[in-house]
Amino acid sequence: MKIAVIQMNSISDVSANISKARALIDRAAGQEGPDWLCLPEHWNWAGGSTKDKVANADTIPGGPAYAAAQELAARHKIWVHAGSIMERAKGEPKVHNTTVVFDRTGKEVAVYRKIHLFDITLADGTAYRESASVIPGREVVTYDCEGLKVGCAICYDLRFPELFQALAAKGAELIALPSSFTLQTGKDHWDVLCRARAIETETYFAAPGQCGSFIAPGNERRFTYGHSLIADPWGHIIAKSSDGEGFACARIDMAFLKQCRAGIPVADHKVIGREMEPVRLGKRPSSG
Repeated sequence: MKIAVIQMNSISDVSANISKARALIDRAAGQEGPDWLCLPEHWNWAGGSTKDKVANADTIPGGPAYAAAQELAARHKIWVHAGSIMERAKGEPKVHNTTVVFDRTGKEVAVYRKIHLFDITLADGTAYRESASVIPGREVVTYDCEGLKVGCAICYDLRFPELFQALAAKGAELIALPSSFTLQTGKDHWDVLCRARAIETETYFAAPGQCGSFIAPGNERRFTYGHSLIADPWGHIIAKSSDGEGFACARIDMAFLKQCRAGIPVADHKVIGREMEPVRLGKRPSSG
């Protein structure tokens, strides 16, 4: 199976973002012919206030971003793991940060809502409060892609290995992590964390990201890291995007995945999380 990660510079313009995604997917499908591809986080909308995000959020099913990804999957006859979109939450003043997956016919096969929200303050004082506009998800999601088990995660989820252990326990062989990593954190942590998650789960790891900049509330320009990548189960980066919008492709080698798991069978060696024999405490030796 051939897979691709799409790198975008999304902005506060739904129509422009959909047009960009369509052009990049058309180009990737025409030039590389992938079986499966993944868009980045927030591909339909970036920046703006909570009010802006709610006003421009998509509906599932039927919204413009949903419909575009569905149509592209059916037209190119490829699987589209549609990154993440701002999804309108009924009756709520917030949105979900949501992945929707479509098979080669355009049929919806999976929905994942981001679990871990990015509420941090960087060393330079820049504050990110994702929970101010996003309602977290609660479900660990995998799906079958023509015999390949795919696990779902989004951006900040990357820092929580227990989610990836849960995906591995559900049989994941490829994990998709659409992202919009900040420039500040990405330059130090992106490659390291992506490779670590691939190594510890012994899975292929597809991580498309946002690149360039967008306008945040207060007319502040914020920069994303890009460097979309695909890593193999040994932790090698086997494909990586250049700067700017584009895509990167690689092939899933199931024989290599099985070789990695047979050589270092970490799934068989797990102790924590499984039933353990009770610890027997001996008497403290006398001091004399």
